[in-house]
Amino acid sequence: MRIDLHSHSTQSDGTETPAEVMRSAAKAGLDVVALTDHDTTRGWGQAARAVAETGVTLVPGIEISCAYDGISIHLLGYFIDPLDAPLLRELERARASRRSRAERMVERLAPDTGLTWQQVQDQFGADTTIGRPHIADALVAAGVVASRDEAFTAYLASGSKYHVSHYAPHPSVATRLVRGAGGVPVMAHPFAAARGRTVGPDVIEGMADAGLAGLEIYHRDHTDEAIGQGLQLAERLGLLVTGSSDYHGTGKRNQLGENLTSPEVLEQLVEQATSGSGPIRP
Repeated sequence: MRIDLHSHSTQSDGTETPAEVMRSAAKAGLDVVALTDHDTTRGWGQAARAVAETGVTLVPGIEISCAYDGISIHLLGYFIDPLDAPLLRELERARASRRSRAERMVERLAPDTGLTWQQVQDQFGADTTIGRPHIADALVAAGVVASRDEAFTAYLASGSKYHVSHYAPHPSVATRLVRGAGGVPVMAHPFAAARGRTVGPDVIEGMADAGLAGLEIYHRDHTDEAIGQGLQLAERLGLLVTGSSDYHGTGKRNQLGENLTSPEVLEQLVEQATSGSGPIRP
């Protein structure tokens, strides 16, 4: 069984609709795929309606943007109750901050690139969680850069003069919120040093104390050394080990199924959920 537990659609920074992600998963030979858009569950319905058509089981999920001491951390939450009030309040606060942050970044970019907020708005829908990739796509569309990668390197990296931070909860707080919503929290790409600074084992230990279920160890942004250290840490803390693609359509090089999670681990994730929801099967 081929299981990929991390993908994104146009509801956040992916380039395919939720239904298209499901079709791409089928073409990639996946049996199970998780839709984990940033700070939103709005794509679940469309993805669920594509289950019968594609024959691919859907794991409903989310990726919550967190921060610790200025370091960006992403937390995957599977099988949450999408109507859980405390979690919804936190997500809406983060989404609003993301939008205002994007607007301020465009204001900083405008004198040097000519970029307008309208050009950025043209890159996303009404309910989309807005992020830097949408600014990158606008820069590509305007001919300022040739690709998302170039946009991040030249303009959008965390150390850039154009960068603006946004509100994000402490990772242990987010972990408790996912558990409170009946979901199962797994830390996404925890050792992806190429993206920027990463947190130490002490922060992950704190997340484990708060209810963290697993670590996404097998990810293209992890070195072999990081994978080895991650496996040791997961064993020491009693955490599950997952593998995922972090698929974004054409927005990133990541390909569905390039890293996988075992059926046994998925079964344990399902068993830990208390929301009453689970995989949506054909």
